[in-house]
Amino acid sequence: MNAFEINGGKPLKGEIIPQGAKNEALQVISAVLLTNEKVTISNIPDIVDVNKLIELLGDLGVKVERLNKDTYTFEASNIDLDFFQSEQFKSKGGSLRGSIMIVGPLLARFGKAAIPKPGGDKIGRRRLDTHFLGFEKLGAKFIYNSETGFFNVDATDLRGAYVLLDEASVTGTANVVMAAVLAKGTTTIYNAACEPYLQQLCKMLNRMGAKISGIGSNLITIEGVQQLGGTEHRLLPDMIEIGSFIGLAAMTGSEITIKDVQYKELGIIPEVFRRLGIQLELRGDDLHIPAQKNYEIETFIDGSILTIADAPWPGFTPDLLSIVLVIATQAKGNVLIHQKMFESRLFFVDKLIDMGAQIILCDPHRATIIGLNKQVQLRGIEMTSPDIRAGVALLIAALSASGRSIIHNIEQIERGYQDIDIRLRALGADIKRINAMPKSH
Repeated sequence: MNAFEINGGKPLKGEIIPQGAKNEALQVISAVLLTNEKVTISNIPDIVDVNKLIELLGDLGVKVERLNKDTYTFEASNIDLDFFQSEQFKSKGGSLRGSIMIVGPLLARFGKAAIPKPGGDKIGRRRLDTHFLGFEKLGAKFIYNSETGFFNVDATDLRGAYVLLDEASVTGTANVVMAAVLAKGTTTIYNAACEPYLQQLCKMLNRMGAKISGIGSNLITIEGVQQLGGTEHRLLPDMIEIGSFIGLAAMTGSEITIKDVQYKELGIIPEVFRRLGIQLELRGDDLHIPAQKNYEIETFIDGSILTIADAPWPGFTPDLLSIVLVIATQAKGNVLIHQKMFESRLFFVDKLIDMGAQIILCDPHRATIIGLNKQVQLRGIEMTSPDIRAGVALLIAALSASGRSIIHNIEQIERGYQDIDIRLRALGADIKRINAMPKSH
């Protein structure tokens, strides 16, 4: 079993380049199935979830060529639709949440698809109803086979429709958009997600010949076209990585410059970190975080304790709440973290409490953090990463803590962050990969 061994408490210094956005990658790579022409995508992160999806496309018959470390060409001119019924697809597709993203494009272009019941993060119930209900509005029919564990989908006659999504799901919106671009007539999606990733997907589809308007709003209109062509596309930098590195700089009192952050696409994120007292300077399109001995959390105007909650974009992304929570442990002041969208993402706080943080877990959705103002340093412990985002939060805590920490189950971290240990070492972090079995509790 791989683990990270970290000797914390050292200030870091230097520049770091954020990887391409994982969540955007899963959408735009799936979109190559909408055309038989060549699509080139760059700034693709070299991480497990993305590599699995690329491998799955290869198995489907897509011609995949890797031009360099982060650039691929895809040509979906010869797709093997029988592959869907195979055991190989069941085992591969079932282990990857992103595999749901290929359904929309396949329905649009071929009129049928199959999908095994998906897996992925253990962060509570993540329903796929939004995807399925959206497809059904466009005329798709679902048949669940309980013996094989597959959903078979028939969509030989997709027609534009009015689709009111029951939740502003990013992947749900993306999937319905991809299904609708080749459907007959006009589709209107209301309560659509409007994350930058989704805007990127829509802009890419428009370059391929789609007719999508309302990009960036929660009301998207799609006029169906007969076919799409090839294009080139570059992924945005990963905003979750950018937020993680801001948190890392604050916790360790480090001077770090994050390169090429596409600042205008970060939305409210920099403002939330400023409210925690973290200084950020924009230099061109680089974000510079100066070394700060202390940072103080703002209060609300009436003096009451600040609450930071997640919300659909342009609200604060749930993926950064665990980072904010960790940073707050060493801030001056108090904050209430309210995780509205997932029900078990705060359970990693017991590890932080073991490290010496002052946190009250109010319920599965809320935690109050009493900042220690760096008076009491966290202490290193042995722990296990429960999911991608909590894993990185624990990694940041370990880098700021005194003494040695061991983090097990780092495969979870590496699903979302490429070469994270190598990139942190370049900043001066004492982190190395070891083989270690977790102690049974």
